Amino acid sequence: MSPRVVRARTVFFNLDGTLIDSTAGVEGAWKEFQKTYPQIDATNVLGSSHGLRTIENLRNHCGIEDPELLASEAERFEKAIVTSAGAGGGPGVAYLPGVEEAMSVLSDHPSVSEPYWAICTSSTQAYSLEVLGNLSLPIPAVLVSSEKVERGKPFPDPYLEAVRLCGVASCNCVAIEDSPNGIRSAQAAGCQTIGLVTTHTRGQIEAVNPDWIIQDLSKVTFAITDSSVEITFEEEA
Repeated sequence: MSPRVVRARTVFFNLDGTLIDSTAGVEGAWKEFQKTYPQIDATNVLGSSHGLRTIENLRNHCGIEDPELLASEAERFEKAIVTSAGAGGGPGVAYLPGVEEAMSVLSDHPSVSEPYWAICTSSTQAYSLEVLGNLSLPIPAVLVSSEKVERGKPFPDPYLEAVRLCGVASCNCVAIEDSPNGIRSAQAAGCQTIGLVTTHTRGQIEAVNPDWIIQDLSKVTFAITDSSVEITFEEEA
C-alpha cells in the first residue's frame, strides 16, 4: 500500500492517549478516589471515561453536582494522575511512540497568527501544562483545555474553539484523536479525523468512522511545506 499524504493548515492533537500515556496515573487516581467515593467501579470506569472532561467523569461516577466541589475534586483528581503514575516504580506519565519526532518538526516552525498545530484536550490547563513540562514537550500557542468551553467532547465546542483561536477554517484542519468521544467532537466541528488505536480497540475506533485509522504517531511523519502541514502515513489495513 502506498503512503497516503494529507495536507492541513493546522493539526489538532488530543493530549492523553494521543501524545502521552497516562493510563497508570488515571488508574491510580480512580483507585485513590474510590476511598472517598466507594461506589466507583475502578475497573469498568476506565472504559467509559476516555475523552470526557474530568468534571463530567466525576459527576457521572462520583455523583458530585456542586460546581465548587466539582472544580476542587477535578483538580485533586488530575494531581493524583501525576503522583499515582510514578508510585511504586510504575511507568509514570510518558509520551507515546512518535511524539518526540512529531513535536520536533512542528515546534521548529512556529506560526503565531495561524499556528501549524494545537492541543485540544479534556484535561484542565494546569494539568496539561504540568505534564507537558514534565516530559519536556513543547507547549503550543493554542491549547484548548476543559475549562475554556461550556461543553466538552463529544460536543464540537472544543474543536470549534481551537479553530477560532487558530484563525483557520475547520475544513482545513486534521484532528488526531484516540477516543470515540474525541473523534465525534472533531467531526461535529467539521475537521478531518485520524483515529489512533492506542486506548481503544480498532473496532471501537472504526465504529465512529474517522477518515483514517493508524496505530499511533510512530506511523506518521510531518513536514511543513507551503504554509501547510504535510501528514504522511500508511493507513492500517
